[in-house]
Amino acid sequence: MTNTVGPRAVFGVVVPSTNTVVEHDYWKAGVRGIAYRTGSMYIPSPGIRDDADFEALLGQIRASIDTAVRDVLTAEPERLVMGMSAETFWGGVEGNVAFERRLRNRTGLPVTTGASSCKAALETLGCRRIAVFSPYQPIADREVGRYFAEAGFDVAAVTGLRCPTAMDIARVPDERLREVVAEIDGPDVEAIVQVGTNLSFVELAGTLERELDKPVVAINSATLWHALREHGFDDQLPDAGRLLREY
Repeated sequence: MTNTVGPRAVFGVVVPSTNTVVEHDYWKAGVRGIAYRTGSMYIPSPGIRDDADFEALLGQIRASIDTAVRDVLTAEPERLVMGMSAETFWGGVEGNVAFERRLRNRTGLPVTTGASSCKAALETLGCRRIAVFSPYQPIADREVGRYFAEAGFDVAAVTGLRCPTAMDIARVPDERLREVVAEIDGPDVEAIVQVGTNLSFVELAGTLERELDKPVVAINSATLWHALREHGFDDQLPDAGRLLREY
């Protein structure tokens, strides 16, 4: 028997407990017959005011991820999707490979991460020179830049919004996001990339793609696209940005 609300597939989604955006973005995309079972990584101290705070946040993620994955597995998902991004960029390309390997060994499932999804999206879109923004502190932006450089991209800029807490990431208004995109964009930039899954950017990214006439990759769109395509689903979603609309 198949899952009633997810007859095509159930995706297990792992998010920090402070994240309010990932589930919203996935459900709003309106993919027929896909269900999402979310497990939370407990974040008791969500402050990220400086590099030390950000490293402490990663420590909380690492301490609670196994429990979140354990909970997700009780729904018997067919794929694991990481609805968090900083940890997937940490350690560059090899760090992401090792992270995915640990999860596959732990679960026996195929795994979608933010880092791999963004890489695959940019390769599919044919973009090499990119500008990236995040809600992070400098220590995390350096890891993001390192990952993309090691993956073969020409990184024109990486900048963070320096959000003071993990919850504040979801409170950044569109006006500020427009400002940061304008700051990092340029005639030589082939694509804008946003990381940080609690940043609400999917809808604005689609608008900016039309205004700038270039790809604008929102990480939640990228992970959903990657999960669908790697799982053999070719749904094209007209209102979810160029990646999910055309590829």
